[in-house]
Amino acid sequence: MSQSRRPDLSPPPPGPERQRWNRRRFVAGLSGMGLGSTLLPGVLTACAGDAQRVSLTTLRHAQELAGLSLSDEELGRVQERLNGERNLLDAYAGLGEADLHNHLPPSFVFHPLPPGKEMPETPGGIERSRPDAARPESDTDLAFLPVTHLARLVESGEVTSTELTELYLARLKEYDPQLHCVVNLTEDLAREQAGRADEEIAAGNYRGPLHGIPWGAKDLLAVKGTKTTWGASPYRDQVIDEDSTVYRKLTDAGAVLVAKLTMGALAQGDRWFGGRTRNPWNTEQGSSGSSAGPGSATAAGLVGFSIGTETRGSIISPSTRNGITGHRPTFGRVSRAGAMALSWTMDKIGPMCRSAEDCALVFEAIRGADGLDRAVTDPAFRWDADADAAALRVGYDRAAVEDEIEADPDNPERTEMLRASQWNTRAAIDRLRGAGITITPFDLPDFGANDVGFVLVTESAAAHGNLMRSGQDLMMKEPPEESSWPDSFRLHRFVPAVEYIQAMRVRTRIMQEFDEALGDLDLFIGSNLGLTNLTGHPEVCVPNGFHEGSPTSLRFTGKLYGDTEVLTIAHAYQQVTDFHLRRPPVGA
Repeated sequence: MSQSRRPDLSPPPPGPERQRWNRRRFVAGLSGMGLGSTLLPGVLTACAGDAQRVSLTTLRHAQELAGLSLSDEELGRVQERLNGERNLLDAYAGLGEADLHNHLPPSFVFHPLPPGKEMPETPGGIERSRPDAARPESDTDLAFLPVTHLARLVESGEVTSTELTELYLARLKEYDPQLHCVVNLTEDLAREQAGRADEEIAAGNYRGPLHGIPWGAKDLLAVKGTKTTWGASPYRDQVIDEDSTVYRKLTDAGAVLVAKLTMGALAQGDRWFGGRTRNPWNTEQGSSGSSAGPGSATAAGLVGFSIGTETRGSIISPSTRNGITGHRPTFGRVSRAGAMALSWTMDKIGPMCRSAEDCALVFEAIRGADGLDRAVTDPAFRWDADADAAALRVGYDRAAVEDEIEADPDNPERTEMLRASQWNTRAAIDRLRGAGITITPFDLPDFGANDVGFVLVTESAAAHGNLMRSGQDLMMKEPPEESSWPDSFRLHRFVPAVEYIQAMRVRTRIMQEFDEALGDLDLFIGSNLGLTNLTGHPEVCVPNGFHEGSPTSLRFTGKLYGDTEVLTIAHAYQQVTDFHLRRPPVGA
């Protein structure tokens, strides 16, 4: 992925001086965070010295990180090899000299199917609803319509794409000062795309339900000629000379990009170099993240739909906070080419919309292989808006739904929020049963997923290795602090490669055990973001009531490649409730 206006993250020229520079820079970086004094004397000696690059004292302390207890004799043999010719330290320095920018993936590819499990064979096809849709009297009512209704108005000619585009651009300008959800508007591009859509539709060349619909992109998707800032100070002027696959597919579907929307710095939280993105239901709160802008802008009616990404909660969490419908697809169903990498084995791209059916329509447009992201192995997707959800085999996580939430004396507000969410989930189960859906409890074991959680940040430290080596990541720690990534990057440079591989092996076992626990279920009501982001299972969350004015969500977790099923039950729930139709104070 070629880039222009990239921050200068290149290290000094190769050679012995480069190796010494690497060590000095590393120690200086730790000292800049106030960690230098915690380094053991042997480590400082090894970093600063040249005669004896690795001391026996260093190895005695280093083996504690690896969980070893070697004798001095054994460590002496390791020391001899480390300080000899063609040693590991020289190899590490050589890797540092390689131009390993964020876009370059590792040679391995993660696949979510457990060993022995076959890819499901499913029929494809889209049968969308065709609601009666008349143009609302007010522009505000028009702005809050779901894609299903906007598409009917655009297709019939009652509303033009240009009208919608100007409406959403005006609303983005009006409400962004309160929400801080926009990195930059793409006005010229949007007007060009909208004009082309109107011409095509008038000529009878209607591309489908996204044709002429304005949308917003989380600002880690590359679009030629626009800034792609990754929400982080070191990249605030970055322009990537490439179109991401998701942007290209949506453009092919006729959608109109109106804005690059905010994200937490390097896909963490809701703080970015422009401030903190706000929740339109309560602007005293952040919008959660890291898909902060897509959550906030979609909820406030500033775009027709948006695209977010998730590594460990970054679609589901802001969708919950902002009261919208979010779909985290099965890992490997949407290409990540042209998107910032955070964790190659966990990153996923998905829609953030006003309804489950909107998510299905957007997902159909963006899914599928492109020959660039080798992790994409996507079976056909089937959507039928009239499908009978009663045919689904649905469970619920017994402990999450039935066990009382224990009080947290240090955070009583969180306790009350969790209890309100649990009560709302119980009420939702009753509503679904009332709609004819059979729901049975099952037990979700503790799989020990927290023990392998460091896989995410270890991959992130590699993905942003150039940034850390340059020291420019420390810009994100300057007041007001955007991110804790610099500390995490440095910590996870100490993860042994062997332990990373062991964690990935344990991850395979977790995938197998989770698959066995689900059994014949199509999906279950509940959520475990730490677990299912490791296993790659899909999840959909929908608005489901409120707690002290802020939304709570109902979450559905599906079997692998069961995106149809989780979207179907979410759609069925929205047919018997109106939570997804309610509007926040900002934007309404």
